[in-house]
Amino acid sequence: MSRILAGGMAGLLMVAAGLFWWQGRAAVEQESAPPVAAYKAAPDTIPVGDPNAIGEALPMPASATPESREERRFHRYDRDRDGIITRNEMMASRVKAFRQLDTDRNNLLSFEEWAVATGERFAAADGDGNGRVTPAEFAKTAPKPKPDPKCGC
Repeated sequence: MSRILAGGMAGLLMVAAGLFWWQGRAAVEQESAPPVAAYKAAPDTIPVGDPNAIGEALPMPASATPESREERRFHRYDRDRDGIITRNEMMASRVKAFRQLDTDRNNLLSFEEWAVATGERFAAADGDGNGRVTPAEFAKTAPKPKPDPKCGC
């Protein structure tokens, strides 16, 4: 007998909880419905919302703090993720550029190697060959953006 009574009480509690949930949901949907008069007023115009209708100001989107930007910059250099940047890790980002300038591959950059590379770069930028680089010619020397990687799916 007590099991039947407990089952009946549990059923009544579930029905009551369902009714409260249904009424609360209907109230929220009714409050969030747009006013119909704004759409019927002028069909050729875009309806304008009332910024005070929400009740509170909208939250601002989260922005990156200076600490998180510095942490990201730190982690770009910290290749082995040990929390310490070594000299090799710091210089690793410039190795490719150095090897392009070091034409004799002796790991020493002489003034002649640098001067030849710089002279070639200037000659490539000087399109008309007059010994001067104009802003339009200089703009053509900007590095090309890397293409987006193709999807491998």
